[in-house]
Amino acid sequence: MSTGFRIVRWFEHCAPRAGMSLILVFCGAAALSAAAPPEPTPAELAKAEQLREDQRLMIELARDRVFPALVNIHVITMNYWGGKEHKGRAVGSGTIVSKEGYVVTNQHVTNNGKKFKCTMADKQEITADLVGEDPLTDLAVLKLNLSELKDPGAPLAVAHFGSSDELEIGDHVLAMGSPFALSRSVTLGIVSNTERVFAGGMAGDDPEEMQLEQGQRTGLFTRWIQHDALINPGNSGGPLVNLKGEIIGINELGGSAMGFAIPSNLAQTVVAALIDHKEVPRSSIGISLKPIEKTGLKNGVLVNSVDSDGPAAKAGMQAGDVILKLGGDALTVRFPEEVPPLLKRIADFPIGASVPLTLDRNGQLIDTQITTEKLQKDRGEESAFRGWGLTALQITDRIMREHRLTSTAGALVSGVRPGGGAQLAEPPLADGDVIKSIDGQPIKDLAAFIKCYDEIMERKPLPKYLLIGFERSGKDQVTLLKPKPDEDEDPPREVSKAWIGIATQPVLKDLAEKLGAPDTLGFRITRVYPGTRASESGLRVGDIVFAVNGDKTAPKGMQDAGLLTRKVQKLDIDSPVTLSILRDGQKQEISVSLERSRLRPEEARRDRNRDFELTVREITFFDRDDNRWDDDVQGVLVDQLEPAGWAGLGGLRVGDLIQKVQGEAITDLDSYREVMKRLTESQPERVVVVVLRGARTHFQYIEPEWKPVVDESKVKEGSKE
Repeated sequence: MSTGFRIVRWFEHCAPRAGMSLILVFCGAAALSAAAPPEPTPAELAKAEQLREDQRLMIELARDRVFPALVNIHVITMNYWGGKEHKGRAVGSGTIVSKEGYVVTNQHVTNNGKKFKCTMADKQEITADLVGEDPLTDLAVLKLNLSELKDPGAPLAVAHFGSSDELEIGDHVLAMGSPFALSRSVTLGIVSNTERVFAGGMAGDDPEEMQLEQGQRTGLFTRWIQHDALINPGNSGGPLVNLKGEIIGINELGGSAMGFAIPSNLAQTVVAALIDHKEVPRSSIGISLKPIEKTGLKNGVLVNSVDSDGPAAKAGMQAGDVILKLGGDALTVRFPEEVPPLLKRIADFPIGASVPLTLDRNGQLIDTQITTEKLQKDRGEESAFRGWGLTALQITDRIMREHRLTSTAGALVSGVRPGGGAQLAEPPLADGDVIKSIDGQPIKDLAAFIKCYDEIMERKPLPKYLLIGFERSGKDQVTLLKPKPDEDEDPPREVSKAWIGIATQPVLKDLAEKLGAPDTLGFRITRVYPGTRASESGLRVGDIVFAVNGDKTAPKGMQDAGLLTRKVQKLDIDSPVTLSILRDGQKQEISVSLERSRLRPEEARRDRNRDFELTVREITFFDRDDNRWDDDVQGVLVDQLEPAGWAGLGGLRVGDLIQKVQGEAITDLDSYREVMKRLTESQPERVVVVVLRGARTHFQYIEPEWKPVVDESKVKEGSKE
């Protein structure tokens, strides 16, 4: 029986040319006469099975050479915005690359990190210390605290670097890491590009100055390995591995089924420098470069820009010059992919070296010498000044140029907290201001600012005002700032006023028509609070209150939502009041005795614990009603917490009702304070907190990192010695 295709209709208006018709007929005939493909022989099946087994074994061996050295990294970060410091969490991956416990990862994983914890292959969790970071290549090195291991003397699993120069397009690679902070995983893909750079726009030829952190360039010296082994957030810093089981890249970026890894040959040199020097010493001559493919030039590389105060500018170099020789060697950079190696070559010159250059300036050859300078970080350190309501940055050379400052002296205001001292100053401070002096004391850098702040905030009493000298847009200004002690204050409470135990919603014209009472505007009762005088008066949910003691309460819009409350508050507590209501289309009057207003959540007393980075408040009448809690439900409510503070890391959430701490019942705010005070003194390794969350209780375990208790008597004795 033959197989093929049967023509069911011929579309004449779409008929192809004669030649094409012959081809179609020929192909159709071939299809009709084609025989079924032959079955593979047993030998062919065995060969295919062996190939599959060999490939599986090759992947397995490569995996097992690196997988045991893979670590999952959890980072507690300190970030700054809105004039405040904020703790946060970050996750990433890394690889142990030495028996001493050094781990390589991405700098954007460790960025702003204060604490680091690594999960090993056997699920052990140990802390690590930051050795050094290199933002320009997005690489960082941590060192594991090996003394915390169950068996500190046991040899570590260590992975080794291979040569990324040996990679070819089409090679199989493995991406390893912990995507989405889940347990470790491996994905398989192929290399699609070995020298990927990112140039601006569809037709751009300028390598982009990529920024993973605002104000800090990265990737200047990198030609990424592009591959399609799947990576996701959490894979950052994990290894890209060849089928020999060697690290040939550090995964950095990913998306749209594409991954980008830092080549191992670059990573290896950076890791070695970070271990030896805590940084990567590099040279700079203060220029940016452009390839010449679209310029019409035949040789050299175009100087795209020159830093006004950099080594190149000091040597007389100008934007538009063409560098023909560097260090005596001729060079030509035609394509964007050739720019990173040249930048790395410049960076590799010894700091302070005198480098000969040959330039072409409008056809004139110029020989010159440039003395290199140390390449500095783009972004400086940042700190928060809580009592003054602002954050500030160290001014680096790059920040100085971008803000067109005359020097790096001072500290740059990076954020102002609404309602803080800086915003309320006269005139207020703002982002971009440069603080130059405080009460006549010069501020030369961020460290001097921190020292001055600490000294002032330790004074008793605090100064009423501080004279702050600052620069804004080149103008020298001064302002008066009132420092505020870093103390918690309970919110102000309103004087008790008359109140009816009901919740209401305004009934406006359209709603009144829908409710069948177009002429009755007022307030519909949505809740009659149990245990109040209103609950004993006969008032019901659905009643519409349209008058109080004969005085109509007709809201004109949502802006009048508090009209009924305001009318009642003008009356006396414990006095009787007559409410005119509409119920089931019938008007009637109900008398109710007014009572004292209840404490609202925003007026509740609070307690902030700085160790646990947790703020709680007392339960109010309205909390009990909203949550349907009986009077025997006791505790304190979690009002605020830092997600990466002790309490946040222990699993507490805003809205939790804390009922027990370390086995002791919490009945109110005072009992909570007593328990927390005893914890501070005893400093237990683990704190058990029982909370009511919704309808369920939850046991949460907090692991504090207490500061050592200082014996004051020994301190005094030591000072005498």
